[in-house]
Amino acid sequence: MFEATTAMIITLVVALLLGMPVYMSLGAATAVALYLGDVTLIMIPQTLFRGVDSFPLLAIPCFILAGSIMEHSDVTKQIIDVVRKPMGRTYGGLGIATILACMFFSAISGSGPGTVAAVGAIMVPAMLRQGYDKGYTGAIASSGGTLGILIPPSNPMIIYGVIAGCSITGLFMAGMIPGAMIGFAHCLVAWYVARRNGYKGEQEPFDTVDFLRTCWKSKWALASPIVILGGIYGGIFTPVEASVVAVFWGLFVGGVINRKLTFEKLLISLQDGVMIAGTVIVIVGTSTLFGQMLTMAQVPSKIAELIISISDHWFVVMLMLIVLFYILGMFMETLSTIIILTPVLLPVVTMLGIHPIHFGIILVVTNEVAFLTPPLGVNLFVASKMVGTSLERVSIHVLPHILAISICILLLTYFPVISLWLPKLMGYGSF
Repeated sequence: MFEATTAMIITLVVALLLGMPVYMSLGAATAVALYLGDVTLIMIPQTLFRGVDSFPLLAIPCFILAGSIMEHSDVTKQIIDVVRKPMGRTYGGLGIATILACMFFSAISGSGPGTVAAVGAIMVPAMLRQGYDKGYTGAIASSGGTLGILIPPSNPMIIYGVIAGCSITGLFMAGMIPGAMIGFAHCLVAWYVARRNGYKGEQEPFDTVDFLRTCWKSKWALASPIVILGGIYGGIFTPVEASVVAVFWGLFVGGVINRKLTFEKLLISLQDGVMIAGTVIVIVGTSTLFGQMLTMAQVPSKIAELIISISDHWFVVMLMLIVLFYILGMFMETLSTIIILTPVLLPVVTMLGIHPIHFGIILVVTNEVAFLTPPLGVNLFVASKMVGTSLERVSIHVLPHILAISICILLLTYFPVISLWLPKLMGYGSF
């Protein structure tokens, strides 16, 4: 079995380096292990089916569809109009408003690059017209978009919850305070850099009456995260049911209230949902098969022995894993990282007394950095294309935001109560 496991890992690495899709890389690696390990082939269809036969996975296509519907029906624009009013006059006001809008939209879409595209389409031109540097503008848009995978509902959290057997509602709750903390850190960075470079806010004075009028006009859009998350945390419906509610809410607000959702836009939204969700489901199935082979070869226990031989202190182990996540994030897509590493590392961290929900939050937050680090850096590619500048220029301007996230990661790691307090208070997850 040792030779089969070695061949499987080598095949996976080579396939990824050659640029093969993740699901094909996982499938090819597992097929090699099955052949060399003399394992019955009936395991392939059985494990593939078991991997995708998970009720919580239904939430992913629905949340993607809901976010796309709201993006194409002016819901995003209404959210931006509200957050822009009070922040517009401060240094880097449009940048701060962009981050706040990303936080708000994250509570609808659950996608990082999707958040960048939806909010950036409106805020990037406004920042450029205001005289903001292209690098600064791209850094703000890409950094704010990272919150899309941390602030619930989060597609990576759903994937992690399915693989780890954690309460998805508990994971959503655990992401609330870290999401607000990292969002605030991004706002501080945006304000400091803008003040140093003289990026002043808009000259139009703040009008309380106008702000309240805008809030009232956008009340249905502002109610979106309240309806979705409030229903989950209030025990009215499960995360899967909430994803369906989000779709119908988007159809109602976009089609009935705003009257901006045309049949053509609905088709585009459906195409987005099918393409993204289909990719995710295929990866989940092949990763389940891959994880099964790792378990049969006792790879998790061997890795645990290796790590504990270096140090058996939980914080030192977590620091080593964070460095590993940073490095892998430069080359691997977020969902792929979570899918491949969770079955391998979860037994190790739980052995050291680290709560699975706490580990899940750290895994998701470190993948925020992955969105901002080349050569993969999906958010950087989206933002640089939107602002019309080079990837290198945006990468330099995003460094202070990476530093801010890294400080927050250290705080979240050393003080697990930050992420575990809410789920423990509400009784989600075993403590």
